[in-house]
Amino acid sequence: MTEQATIEAVPQLGEGFKGEVIAPGDLGYDDARAVWNGSIDKRPALIVRPKGAADVIDAVKYAREKGLPLAVRCGGHSVAGNGTVDGGVLVDLSSLKGVHVDPQARTARVNGGVLVGELDRETQLFGLATPSGRVTTTGVGGFTLGGGYGWLSPKFGLACDNLLSADVVTADGRLVTASERENEDLLWGLRGGSSNFGVATSYEFRLHPLGPIVLAGLLIRPIDEAKSVLRASRDYVESAPAELVTATGILQAPPAEFIPPHLHGKPVLGLFALYIGDPDEGGAVVAPLKQLGPPAVDLVAPMPYTAFQAMIDPFAPRGMLNYHRGIHLSGLPDETIDSYVDLGTEIALVSAPTTQAILFRHGGAVSQIADDATAAGHRDAAYMAHPIAAWQDPGQTELHLDWVRRFSEAMAPFSTGGVYLNFEPDEGEERVRAGYGAEKYARLAALKDMWDPDNLFRVNQNIKPARP
Repeated sequence: MTEQATIEAVPQLGEGFKGEVIAPGDLGYDDARAVWNGSIDKRPALIVRPKGAADVIDAVKYAREKGLPLAVRCGGHSVAGNGTVDGGVLVDLSSLKGVHVDPQARTARVNGGVLVGELDRETQLFGLATPSGRVTTTGVGGFTLGGGYGWLSPKFGLACDNLLSADVVTADGRLVTASERENEDLLWGLRGGSSNFGVATSYEFRLHPLGPIVLAGLLIRPIDEAKSVLRASRDYVESAPAELVTATGILQAPPAEFIPPHLHGKPVLGLFALYIGDPDEGGAVVAPLKQLGPPAVDLVAPMPYTAFQAMIDPFAPRGMLNYHRGIHLSGLPDETIDSYVDLGTEIALVSAPTTQAILFRHGGAVSQIADDATAAGHRDAAYMAHPIAAWQDPGQTELHLDWVRRFSEAMAPFSTGGVYLNFEPDEGEERVRAGYGAEKYARLAALKDMWDPDNLFRVNQNIKPARP
């Protein structure tokens, strides 16, 4: 921080402010403003790293009084770039670390700057876990507020379903608790309504017994087997125990020692599998996936749950140019599989090893919760199509955008009409409405009237107040 920023900015945030302030021109400003998606290049007027909720209140009051837009960031993984802002105040919660696990109550209190890998590390000390992101550098807070589909969701629900309470700094500068005992309406909105209602400085989660060792991993097959393998695996997993969690990915095989040389750089079908329970009992449940035909690579074995959680990390490096979608699907008929494989195989044309076509299987505990129980929408979706374009060369931008658009169009006939906003770029109000549906969006807009009538918290998948 420059001396000028110290003199001018800190007093404006309040005499008691204890955090760090970074302004344009300060040493480290460019690193501090950068987010995970390298396509996003914004310049905040002020970056605030609070030491506690009181500092967050100061930052919120400052933004409101100066009429500046306010963004909130933890892990900065928003593909839409909502973890930063042009000309406004960025509250960088990465300074708020700390996880406290209560193994008897099976709960965890998690501060607003905690990442997925940090949460897993602490809960696994007690053989406990809660649904969280599939990339360990994801911020727990943003993931949860956006709903939160994770590997454990078919068994234990969304991350937001396991959110018991949260401490929130509101638009008028108060610190309130949202739980099922107080401010219940706010808790409903936090469970899937993104950061539209305030800055959450801490969270309380329900935990479940799991690990530290699980049966999990990845099976890889040549792409020419993909359609037949996907048909057979679909038929099996849809009748398998809820403890079996799966996803498929079409990706370019890296030049790793464990992959046969003839597959290096070629599109392959990856089948992720996790058994939520005793690894010894899981062997018989996972075995039919291996018996669909001998996989070219079999990486399914007993491993630490934290290792499985980190398995996708190499495919999600910070700073790549990114463009994604999250499309809810009503099912996986043969026609969907064919379109998925045909468009997914085209990743060979874009020549970016981090570009992937993913299919997550959902349902289970997610769909067993009443749709109006939380703000998170589209619980009836059985699957999610998730095209991930990630590239380095700006000259390939249109090539990647075109692939995602064509993939999305191919999935459209099988879509529920809904989208998962955590995976969506910023493309306007119509897309946000598609994340909730008309009835739920109207309820969220009414809630916005109560908690943020001036739309201070608008750097997000924004829900506008119902009243103009």
